[in-house]
Amino acid sequence: MDDFLLFLLVGALAQLVDGALGMAYGVISSTVLLSFGVAPATASASVHAAELFTTAASGTAHLANRNIDWNLFWRLAPFGIIGGVLGTYVLTGFPADSIRPFVAAYLGIIGVYLLFRSFRRVPSQPVKPGVVPPLAVAGGFLDSVGGGGWGPIVTTGLLGFGGQPRYVIGTVNAAEFLITLSVSLTFLFALLTGHWEEAGDLTSHGLAVLGLIVGGLIAAPFAGIIVRRLPETTLLRIVGGLICILSITQIVGLLRG
Repeated sequence: MDDFLLFLLVGALAQLVDGALGMAYGVISSTVLLSFGVAPATASASVHAAELFTTAASGTAHLANRNIDWNLFWRLAPFGIIGGVLGTYVLTGFPADSIRPFVAAYLGIIGVYLLFRSFRRVPSQPVKPGVVPPLAVAGGFLDSVGGGGWGPIVTTGLLGFGGQPRYVIGTVNAAEFLITLSVSLTFLFALLTGHWEEAGDLTSHGLAVLGLIVGGLIAAPFAGIIVRRLPETTLLRIVGGLICILSITQIVGLLRG
């Protein structure tokens, strides 16, 4: 029960930030799981299982509020799926111990980037079409490898290239459901075919996954309030700082081990 309540709080916090910024649910959730000693592939699979519910809720809310640019959506989703499937295949094919340092370093880079992003003004110009495919592939790949990367890579990238925040956040959140679904199915395929050999402890994290789901679903409706009352730069600095701290903790633990 303690694990359930802890991850309920983690899921709620992560979903509030994600709903407000279009990023960070997967990064925060996977970072906390990794800090508890969960293997990278298992952490990613657990987070994506939770995200099947939270991204569906978030995408539905953005659809209802007409925050989705469908032209951008159909340019993002296919390339994001390709990157996600490729990243999952790579992640499940290597021993957990060999992946942990790279995942910890990646999360640290994301944290620093979010902090940097909070001090950078967004230019006002149309997003060039050629920017979308590589951003989507990179976001999908890093999302599956790190358990969260779709939002930090794609949302910040599109905003950095001049995308309108309302439609960028809404569209990225909506497309994330398809990326999450494809990654989850790839994890399942890897498990059934024997490609993923370190999935034995997946079921032991059931309460943590349930907590992430319930916390995310509870918090999803309140994201709009956060957007109105808390500046985007403040949210970016909070989540960026949190991720940096947790990443440093993981790296120190790896060095001591």
